Amino acid sequence: MKEYTFEQRERIIQRKRKKKLKRIRKIFFMIITFALLIGIAYEVFKNIGTGFSIQDFKQPISNVKRYDNSSHIENTRYLVEDTNLTDWRLILVNRWNSIPDDYEVELTQLSNGQSVDSRIYSELQEMFDAARADNIYPIVASGYRTAEKQTSLMEEKIADLKASGYSDADAKEEAETWVAITGTSEHQLGIAVDINGDGIHSVSKKVYKWLAENSYKYGFILRYPGDKTDITGVSNEPWHYRYVGTDAAKEIYENGLCLEEYLEELQ
Repeated sequence: MKEYTFEQRERIIQRKRKKKLKRIRKIFFMIITFALLIGIAYEVFKNIGTGFSIQDFKQPISNVKRYDNSSHIENTRYLVEDTNLTDWRLILVNRWNSIPDDYEVELTQLSNGQSVDSRIYSELQEMFDAARADNIYPIVASGYRTAEKQTSLMEEKIADLKASGYSDADAKEEAETWVAITGTSEHQLGIAVDINGDGIHSVSKKVYKWLAENSYKYGFILRYPGDKTDITGVSNEPWHYRYVGTDAAKEIYENGLCLEEYLEELQ
């Protein structure tokens, strides 16, 4: 048996240690890479499309509280008392018009877990298919919301504003320009959706541009344009789209109206 000097044995030991460390690093990076790929694949399959597995169920909206915001909002001319509620597509819900207490919505669940009113599902799918044909890949980031979810979003927004230095009163007032008060959110109707890019094939900015130019063809309108905040009571939301039907959407789009203005012209 060959004998080694002390220095030779040390070098052999060091080489073995280095090889072992290389193997460990290689295995470690393989595990990390595999985990990342699994995560990416999950997000892709979760978010792409509006959904192909359909699940219908009835979800009544109850305990809707009416909110009087006239104390600090002067423009109450859009408090529409006699809106044609027989046409569900044109129901007006904003900070001056709350959801009727007896309103019910039948939902269709999308593949990413979001839900929408079953009556708008086919038009929404058609719009998304048209977008994909133009190499634009949207996702429904938020659809129907329960009253509990809407309340939670408002509380989170107020907390964020207070953390950034707003007083309690200012945080509440500012939050209400970004998040609808429970009972006054179109998301509780099921016919409004927040649409973003999938983050892989399309960035949200491109999706917003495509929607602004094409959504009316499928009965959807940009609900909160930046130049209509004084009327809608909501700050610019380029992601928020509301279904009103193709006829109303076309007229609103061509005349640069918001829903409040359109309904006022109908009266």
